[in-house]
Amino acid sequence: MPARSSASNPARLLTTVALVLGLALSMFVTTAISPATPRASAMITAATGERAVDWARSREGARYSYGAIGPNSFDCSGLTMYAYRAAGISLPHFTGAQIGAGRRVAYADLQPGDLVFFPGHEGMYVGNGQMVHAPHTGTVVQLAALAGY
Repeated sequence: MPARSSASNPARLLTTVALVLGLALSMFVTTAISPATPRASAMITAATGERAVDWARSREGARYSYGAIGPNSFDCSGLTMYAYRAAGISLPHFTGAQIGAGRRVAYADLQPGDLVFFPGHEGMYVGNGQMVHAPHTGTVVQLAALAGY
């Protein structure tokens, strides 16, 4: 799907992937990206990120289903892919492919719409230390604290 004209002249450049170390029983790496438009020279605007967040949040309560890409059930990457499609940006379906669809950002610089990655999982940052995500079988699309994940 081609980028909409609003994404071709970004008001604010959202950079893409952050490394975060979390301590629990062991350390793990979390990565965050702000997706790129299909044209490498243009990055997602803050308004586009907000549209993707609004769409993803509108799907809260939709059930998780492995491999699902919506509109009534999702897996984690299907939710982010579909939300960005609704905002006019094309992303691949699989988590590993989405990591390469943008540039890294520092955890402290996360903006709404940035994608956050965990081993085998991802979500979309919504602000205030929270993400919306489709966690796993038996759950639904929901809001969660990044610190608690």
